[in-house]
Amino acid sequence: MSRYHHCLRCLGTQCPHGGRRDELGKESRTQPGGPHMSLTQTLSRMPVASILLNAMTFSLTTFTQQQLWTRLATLAYNTLLLDFMSSGFFSFSSLDPPAHLGNVSVPGQLLSLQVPIHVDKGDAGVKELDSLNSDRLRTIQLNVCNNEEVERAVETVHSSLKDPEKGMWGLVNNAGISTFGEVEFTSMETYKEVAEVNLWGTVRTTKSFLPLLRRAKGRVVNISSMLGRMANPARSPYCITKFGVEAFSDCLRYEMYPLGVKVSVVEPGNFIAATSLYSPERIQAIAKKMWDELPEVVRKDYGRKYFDEKIAKMETYCNSGSTDTSSVIDAVTHALTATSPYTRYHPMDYYWWLRMQIMTHLPGAVSDRIYIH
Repeated sequence: MSRYHHCLRCLGTQCPHGGRRDELGKESRTQPGGPHMSLTQTLSRMPVASILLNAMTFSLTTFTQQQLWTRLATLAYNTLLLDFMSSGFFSFSSLDPPAHLGNVSVPGQLLSLQVPIHVDKGDAGVKELDSLNSDRLRTIQLNVCNNEEVERAVETVHSSLKDPEKGMWGLVNNAGISTFGEVEFTSMETYKEVAEVNLWGTVRTTKSFLPLLRRAKGRVVNISSMLGRMANPARSPYCITKFGVEAFSDCLRYEMYPLGVKVSVVEPGNFIAATSLYSPERIQAIAKKMWDELPEVVRKDYGRKYFDEKIAKMETYCNSGSTDTSSVIDAVTHALTATSPYTRYHPMDYYWWLRMQIMTHLPGAVSDRIYIH
């Protein structure tokens, strides 16, 4: 079995600069683009990182969205549930509905795939999808914080299956919200609000659909974050929930293994610019509410200057990170379609990948000195 190394120039799930292997079993192929250093070679030249990481090898596969639909079409009409919002990694433009939601041609047959997409029915993007009039696509109102809506969604999917006994193939938990603020600046209400969506919403939705997933021996793909592996200042509400998603996914993976259900976690890096999570206007609105609700002792001890400096720093992140979410989509595609999906996927650029390895594997005193202090 051939393999390819991460390229220093792209370090993603796709490498246009060298050889790579098609997961579906095709022969290795090489694309032009010039010589490149493998990640192992690169790390061997880094004194600190090489001690820990030089022995690591990577066998990563590349997928296209078309392969997602083609592979799923061979799964005998099983249903895929995508849980997301109209912005973010799985925005409507990223799914490219006309190309990927039509009938999928498979050698010798023509199959259809039903893909219920769970979003806010009042959203303009939902109306756009509904206008496609695809018999393989349904949009369903789903608030992951609402038990009744989740149960209704389960009933809707169950009733739409051609053979409910064969179950549902895949569940992608991607619904989430984010905020910022140091611990003393963040209210308990904010902590609870973020956790209710990011963590408990994931748990609630997964538990409700597990009977259908077990019947199909299907897949659960939970979208976490690199901040579910390494904490960051001023992001504690978000980090807590993503650490929770990681733990929940691990426990679920252990429990589902003997039942044939495979559980994967996708840990995206910095995609703030691509997901439109923050804008200067939104940051200022959050900051105003945060300052107005601060206890007087906190305002006095920190002062407005310190607070404003932190907000100004947060504004600099609005356009940071990658604008191309294809590596995240490729990771989800692989998790849903590969015979042996990975436990964790790391769609992120080189800086964040290396930082995550250092912060999760080296002593805290070392990583804190490098990145925090």
